[in-house]
Amino acid sequence: MRDSPNSIAALDGQRVALWGWGREGRAAWKAIRSRRPQLPLTLFCLPDEAVGARATGDAWLAVETMVDADRLAAFDVVVKSPGVSPYRPEALAASDRGTRFIGGTTLWFAERPDARTICVTGTKGKSTTSALLAHLLRAGGHRTALTGNIGQPLLELLEGKAEYWVVELSSYQTRDVALSGVCPGIAVVTNIFPEHLDWHGSEARYVSDKLSLLTDAKPGIAILSANDARLAALDLPGSYVRWFGTDAGWHLRGDVVWRGDEAVFDTAGVPLPGRHNRGNLCAVLATIEALGLDATALAPHAATFMPLPHRLQPVGERDGVLYVNDSISTTPHATLAALEVYRGRRVALLVGGHDRGIDWAPFVAAMPAQAPRAIVTMGQNGPRIHDALLSLADAGGFVLRAASDLADAVAQANALLEGDGVVLLSPGAPSFGAYRDYTERGRHFAALAGFDPDRITTIPGIGIA
Repeated sequence: MRDSPNSIAALDGQRVALWGWGREGRAAWKAIRSRRPQLPLTLFCLPDEAVGARATGDAWLAVETMVDADRLAAFDVVVKSPGVSPYRPEALAASDRGTRFIGGTTLWFAERPDARTICVTGTKGKSTTSALLAHLLRAGGHRTALTGNIGQPLLELLEGKAEYWVVELSSYQTRDVALSGVCPGIAVVTNIFPEHLDWHGSEARYVSDKLSLLTDAKPGIAILSANDARLAALDLPGSYVRWFGTDAGWHLRGDVVWRGDEAVFDTAGVPLPGRHNRGNLCAVLATIEALGLDATALAPHAATFMPLPHRLQPVGERDGVLYVNDSISTTPHATLAALEVYRGRRVALLVGGHDRGIDWAPFVAAMPAQAPRAIVTMGQNGPRIHDALLSLADAGGFVLRAASDLADAVAQANALLEGDGVVLLSPGAPSFGAYRDYTERGRHFAALAGFDPDRITTIPGIGIA
């Protein structure tokens, strides 16, 4: 088979740089080195990362801690880590001068064009959908890889062997699949809401990048939610589309999953909190059916699924108060879904974090019908959220407080609940600035509540099994 123009072999004779030395960057370096030991590479990284990069002893790796448009333009190909936006001014300027920017996802797909891939994305629900899909496939006796944005760079499994590859993709990675020139076997999209506007630059670009998994990568089969207006409006002539969430396909009625007019499985005992998570099960079963497998037979295995950390995760109860860690919540829509799960309980909701300019108006509009007992705002966008809610709180709809940080927010929530209710961390915003990532934020929340953070952070099933 002729090498893809985006394969590692195709890097021969080109000027190549890496941009980023996190786990993804290191995985890209190791993958390239495994096949091209003496290919000259230049790494652009942060000063504190440079020490580790130089300690590799790679004589063919030059390490630089300053990057600008001129330096980037000196290379034919830049393999960037997902967190590096190709819309940064220096990247756009270098791109205009001929530099190609790709990611590790691009390299993996170009190297593994025959892999049976199932790519899963969506603003929310993609991790649970990916993990649940891998769980059911493995329950059916199929050797399955669970990898990607869920916690393992694809390139760490460059030589792996699996019957099915379940690949979770963030909006930072979806366009990389299209760039590889390889069409995924199946693409699953759970929903589309505005997010990551600082990385993408605008809501329109975020949606375009997210949907490029469908519109540009042209998967053989697309599994889409019929309840999402953006997805329902798509025209995908290159793909066979299967819908979930519609009466003709896999959908929910109450707690029961139906396939058309057939009741298949009662989800009442499944450890998936919230109706939105049970909707993810419908996406999974539609995907299994699209693979030609017996989805009805595999559905009951959802009862043995282990929920993922930081996603509506009860971390423990103390002195009459239940603490729920939904640190993965980085949009107001996710926070509203979390509130719905605890409707009828006395809830003190903790919201706020890094300000990406997301519109909180839909959240505010939902409060007259969905307000918790109390809302405590925090973080960079906490004051903006607080101001938007103030008139409703003054009218007596709920108690509104402002906190200086997460520790202060937890303390105020405890005081407001007076030993009866739920402290719900569902911030609706990223953790950047105060924390390295949502995992660190969730771990701190558990510790503040008096529980061991190490017991809540393991993501089961990552890798090949």
